[in-house]
Amino acid sequence: MPTSAGKTKPQSRPNPSSRSRRPRAKSTPGAKRGRGGGLTYAESGVDIDAGDRFTQAISGFMRRTHGPRVLSNDGGFAGLFRLDFNERLFQRNYKEPVLVAATDGVGTKLRLARDMDTFDTVGIDLVAMCVNDLIVEAAEPLFFLDYLAIPRVEHGMLVDLVKGVSKGCQIAGCSLLGGETAELPGIYPEGEFDMAGFAVGVVELRKATSNMKVEPGDVILGLGSDGVHSNGFSLVRRVVEHAKLDLQTVYPQLDPERTLGQVLLTPTRIYAPSVVRLLRGYRVKRVISGMAHITGGGLAGNLERSLQPGVDAILDRSAWTVPPIFRFLKKQGGIRGPEMDKVFNMGVGYCVIVRPAFADAVADKLARSGERVTRIGSIRPGAGRVRFRS
Repeated sequence: MPTSAGKTKPQSRPNPSSRSRRPRAKSTPGAKRGRGGGLTYAESGVDIDAGDRFTQAISGFMRRTHGPRVLSNDGGFAGLFRLDFNERLFQRNYKEPVLVAATDGVGTKLRLARDMDTFDTVGIDLVAMCVNDLIVEAAEPLFFLDYLAIPRVEHGMLVDLVKGVSKGCQIAGCSLLGGETAELPGIYPEGEFDMAGFAVGVVELRKATSNMKVEPGDVILGLGSDGVHSNGFSLVRRVVEHAKLDLQTVYPQLDPERTLGQVLLTPTRIYAPSVVRLLRGYRVKRVISGMAHITGGGLAGNLERSLQPGVDAILDRSAWTVPPIFRFLKKQGGIRGPEMDKVFNMGVGYCVIVRPAFADAVADKLARSGERVTRIGSIRPGAGRVRFRS
């Protein structure tokens, strides 16, 4: 496929029925020198054949995420996705559809995955970080693309990474439409890698431009997190180093069965199915006034983005139980409370702000979708800030 100077791109991944390849006649498995002893791509660190084998190995994981909206595009250079595969159904849901896009990564949690030699969970994190942002805008996730950057093809690792992305897409209800695996020798040292994700969703124009605002009296519902999720791992790794902790050790005060590394690699929870189902249940009634995905910056830093001047969010610390992993990290690292609040989600991964008359009904709907729901606070007159009370 066409490449840009200085960056090799041997494994573009549109939907598996539409992957396109350049002729490979000059690429010989295991060859180091071309005819007459000339230099080869493989000698420079890029193994096109290994990339092709990897691409073939992951096609099944991609197909598992596909529905009737994904179109076959044999020989194409990109994936194709229909908005109106069922025109009557689509028009009932969307009169004026607006596309919504989000991108994110997994951060230094990838280093932990490498240390644990476990790569089938961070792909779920990648999907979660993108689609959890999409649904804050009331969008339904449609499709997902991933980008993997590596120094060389490590078949088993890459298959596990895409396997995780596929699983995340299945949970989120979106299609893994394609991706890119870039071998970048000389850019990434041996053993290093990075991944990024790109999600696209759709929302009705009326909801996207709604002037509904958070008002005094609104109730804040917190949805439980599954752990650290994908933020703050530079600090997490520093705690492990500082306290001389062993990732392969079981710490009973943290978890009686799983090692520290396994606990830390618990994937970011994907809230998309529950939130999308909730939003579909309130097509007419104006019930939800704001939402927030709790990532870097903690509860205060993210919830404030849902507030406007004139109101504060008052959070009751006693309303929810902080999971053991956060208490463990705080103690082992000697981290002060305000720093913990600023860096971690502290057990609340997503917030839904609702009109008070509907708080119980919304909480019940979310609980029936499998969420751990707690009434963690309320909206009061103020200055657009988040305040805690014990």
